[in-house]
Amino acid sequence: MVKLNKIYTRTGDDGTTGLVDGSRLAKHAARMEAIGAVDEANSAIGLAVVALAGSIHAADLTRIQNDLFDLGADLATPLGALGGDDFAPSDMVLRIVPGQTDWLEAAIDALNADVPPLTSFILPGGSEGAARVHVARAGVRRAERAMTALAAAEPVNPAALAYVNRLSDYLFVLARAVNAGGSGDVLWVPGQNR
Repeated sequence: MVKLNKIYTRTGDDGTTGLVDGSRLAKHAARMEAIGAVDEANSAIGLAVVALAGSIHAADLTRIQNDLFDLGADLATPLGALGGDDFAPSDMVLRIVPGQTDWLEAAIDALNADVPPLTSFILPGGSEGAARVHVARAGVRRAERAMTALAAAEPVNPAALAYVNRLSDYLFVLARAVNAGGSGDVLWVPGQNR
């Protein structure tokens, strides 16, 4: 259980932040960029939850917000940081696991069954709820870019990379579902304003 009695610690005043294993790194390091981008995406999802309050979609997004905290913990625990030599979860290490991605895939399939196939790219918008989901999707894509940049330099849990990739797909399909099952989608018209 996490217990925070004091919010400020002054330990980051030198431009560093602590990881799960107690090590410190620069706040602008690639690992912190990835963790920060996940946090921003989670905040954007929070706005979508407010817009979709009371719906099953809000409950599913809240579940995803919890997964994103797991993802942040995963990223804050580098490979080998607590003695583990792989990305297996343990009592000491919280990792994203394939089952979390499996849940997203099942949710995508269920949502996608009720929307017509795309015949055009769509513009981010439609209803307010869908627009907020699209903003969250863009934030998740940014988090994915930050995570793949980190993965180019040091090991990142492959299950975490799969999860964030699938999450943006889920949010895309969710936005279509929120847009009246796709009938409220705003279609891109190539070259319309030439």
